[in-house]
Amino acid sequence: MITATDVELRVGARLLLSGASFRVAAGDRVGLVGRNGAGKTTLTKVLAGEGQPSAGTVTSSGEVGYLPQDPRTGDLEVTAQARILSARGLDVVTEQLRAAETAMADEDDERRERAMKKYARLDAEFTSRGGYAAESEAASIASSLGLPERVLGQPLRTLSGGQRRRVELTRILFSGAETLLLDEPTNHLDADSIVWLRDYLKAYQGGLIIISHDVELLETVVTRVFHLDANRGELDLYNVGWKAYLQQRETDERRRKRERANAEKKAGALLAQADKMRAKATKATAAQNMARRAERLLAGAEGGRQQDRVARLRFPQPAPCGRTPLTAEGLSRSYGSQEVFTDVDLAIDRGSRVVVLGLNGAGKTTLLRILSGVDEPDTGAVQEGHGLKLGYYAQEHENLDTSRSVLQNMKSAAPDLGETEVRKVLGSFLFTGDDVDKPAGVLSGGEKTRLSLALLVVSSANVLLLDEPTNNLDPASREEILGALRTYEGAVVLVTHDEGAVAALEPERVLLLPDGVEDLWGPDYSELVELA
Repeated sequence: MITATDVELRVGARLLLSGASFRVAAGDRVGLVGRNGAGKTTLTKVLAGEGQPSAGTVTSSGEVGYLPQDPRTGDLEVTAQARILSARGLDVVTEQLRAAETAMADEDDERRERAMKKYARLDAEFTSRGGYAAESEAASIASSLGLPERVLGQPLRTLSGGQRRRVELTRILFSGAETLLLDEPTNHLDADSIVWLRDYLKAYQGGLIIISHDVELLETVVTRVFHLDANRGELDLYNVGWKAYLQQRETDERRRKRERANAEKKAGALLAQADKMRAKATKATAAQNMARRAERLLAGAEGGRQQDRVARLRFPQPAPCGRTPLTAEGLSRSYGSQEVFTDVDLAIDRGSRVVVLGLNGAGKTTLLRILSGVDEPDTGAVQEGHGLKLGYYAQEHENLDTSRSVLQNMKSAAPDLGETEVRKVLGSFLFTGDDVDKPAGVLSGGEKTRLSLALLVVSSANVLLLDEPTNNLDPASREEILGALRTYEGAVVLVTHDEGAVAALEPERVLLLPDGVEDLWGPDYSELVELA
């Protein structure tokens, strides 16, 4: 259970939320919604105990499982299985069991005897904690989220960003926590995994707070909705499901408009009467009282809901370049003994549009990292053509320097722009006032997405490498991205699970991984987008 009392949240001088009080108990499945930058991620971090409110208190009973948008694990050398099992403390016992097994083969009788006794004790401890059944349970959850058994045995450093995030989601679901806080849990999941997760969360008996732009997930799972209003800095609580929430919110909006119109009508009549009375000295005091009453009427009436601000996005006018600005030949990449892809050829002509498809773990992100120069291939080479200016949008936002501010990141990306122009661009992406001085590391997933896109806008890139650019965005911001894709005149290589993004791009070609097969785009490939 989580209880919040009079919680206030601020980022610098900006008020995100004030006076929020609520309780999330077992069986409550809450959808936390609001536009990008409203403070949803900040609130979730505070509820998870990873941050402190500016005022008020948050208390919790029982274990809380928290999945942030961009989870960072400490030790990337541990295997995916060990990371998952650590949620119940089974990773240490498992490691000790393996060490005891090795020691049991010792030639020295005394050491071998000690190892056998230790193994028996550890095995009993492992069994008492759920042991072998727990391993099977963890593997089942992992498989349902698109992590095959071979991946579980790999060190985390060998996994893609999407695979590591699925490891973290598996770990949270496996933990047995009484309350789950999930921030965009469907990111990096394929269609089958999303369906499984919906069913799992719908049957979950504990408390749940979920941030998601997946409407089907919200419709299926949530029984309550908390709407964080970025304009008023208030949390509106709706004790109904998603569809009823949408209807009730529209009803509340019509009511507020009626009340505001009535208040304005009454206040207008009072002010008109006060103006007439001011002409007589004997009635001046009464006129002032009427004017004050009119002000109170207006102050007490809520207006209609303000339209949420949306980042205005247009990708840059591409710099001139040669006919084929980017070429890759014979690319392959492996992690240890695990081959990701091999012998991939790709030629990106000026203005061409390519979609990269493949199942999770097929190497889509790895390929973009190689094309961008972030990673090196095991074999093959990437050739830069005449006039190439590359813009890379990384799904994990590795292109951002998290230790530097929003403004500093932009200045580094556009050193030729003056500060006024840089601030103007940031303002169009909803970074205004003190927001530009926030470290990039404290931004929400949606804010990091907006900043990364702002860096692209000032890049003059003629080839864009886009890795899941619509993740973490609210519907209005997503539409801005799609509009920018439709009008961009440069070349695009796109990795996405978003069918709308592919439709907006209108691709000419498709590259299928891990086999590296290239083909002309056709309607039949549309069905593979969500599955990929």
